Amino acid sequence: MTVGFTLLATDGSARRGSLDTAHGRVETPAFMPVGTAATVKAMTPAMVAEAGADILLGNTYHLMLRPGAERIQRLGGLHAFMRWDRPILTDSGGFQVMSLASRRTISEDGVVFRSHLDGSPHHLTPRTAVRIQHLLGSDISMVLDECTPFPVDRDTAAASMARSMRWARRCRDAFVDRPGHGLFAIVQGSVFPDLRAQSAAALLEIGFDGYAIGGLAIGEGQRTTFAVTEATAPLLPADKPRYLMGVGKPDDLVGAVARGIDLFDCVLPTRSGRTGQAWTRFGPLNLSNACHADDPRPLDPECRCPACAGGFSRAYLNHLLRAREILAAILLTAHNLTYYQDLMAGMRAAIAAGRFEAFRAAFAAFGQTTSAAAGGDDDASNAADDRDDREERSHRGVGSLA
Repeated sequence: MTVGFTLLATDGSARRGSLDTAHGRVETPAFMPVGTAATVKAMTPAMVAEAGADILLGNTYHLMLRPGAERIQRLGGLHAFMRWDRPILTDSGGFQVMSLASRRTISEDGVVFRSHLDGSPHHLTPRTAVRIQHLLGSDISMVLDECTPFPVDRDTAAASMARSMRWARRCRDAFVDRPGHGLFAIVQGSVFPDLRAQSAAALLEIGFDGYAIGGLAIGEGQRTTFAVTEATAPLLPADKPRYLMGVGKPDDLVGAVARGIDLFDCVLPTRSGRTGQAWTRFGPLNLSNACHADDPRPLDPECRCPACAGGFSRAYLNHLLRAREILAAILLTAHNLTYYQDLMAGMRAAIAAGRFEAFRAAFAAFGQTTSAAAGGDDDASNAADDRDDREERSHRGVGSLA
């Protein structure tokens, strides 16, 4: 395994680094847009790059079913297939398989499941998960793990974690070392700190290029997510990248960076773009709301995205959404990805300058106190609803870290 990671600066627990892969360098902390089916929805690869992304995520489960890993390999690998010449991380399919509760059977050998597309049977093992990612040509492959559902009792979580650790060793044995490509492990253990510690110790004994914290952002709430992250991150090597899987909202990213995380992925900015929500430094805006119908302002006059820099007004975006025009998804997704990438760049600069806590405080104050100014009463209501949602999620946690 030869993916390189250099820790360039720290500010408290926050880390500034760089990750070197076969297809280039990733500046961390970094957010990976999700390209589930070899595309970031509503975006061309050039638009994703222009937003500022160094790396994106592809999905093993979906790509193995359609169009197939062997076909992608014959066509030059995933980078050539989707015309993206920068790094790609692929997840192993464990999370998607977890969601197929009625269609899969888990054993020591792996997972037997039926495709959600046509019901065809498939067998995913640690070895085949690594082989599929090798065929895709991923710069960073993930081990196959059992993503423990939430809520869960401790005994079930312990058994699930132990199986994932055995699978991790088999993934490492199957991985083919080659320049610029690496394999990341996944720490499991639900909300139980002793299980998380056992998982981290087992993975460190095997040895990987990077370490992810999995099994979170599945309903446990932000408070618990942060508690598990804060307890787990210090157990991981300081000279290896740390990846919090499936996270999240902007305040989730800032809070997790403060706890020592380097990499993130989430469908939120792209999914929001397709459903009319824009993330801004003022807070989220729902462009479907009637208050935007006569508003000539851009989403954010300081934003460099095609929607804002291109002069498209909130009124026009509201019209596109109501008319169900595809351009709405394109412009709002481009905006959201740009906002997320600029947020990450801001955190990188703040860490390097030793002012991350000031950045974090300004982010919290600005985002929460000026949201009403971003677009009238409806926007203020949306921001309040979003805060209420975060508060509700923060009280859903159970277990010893809730």
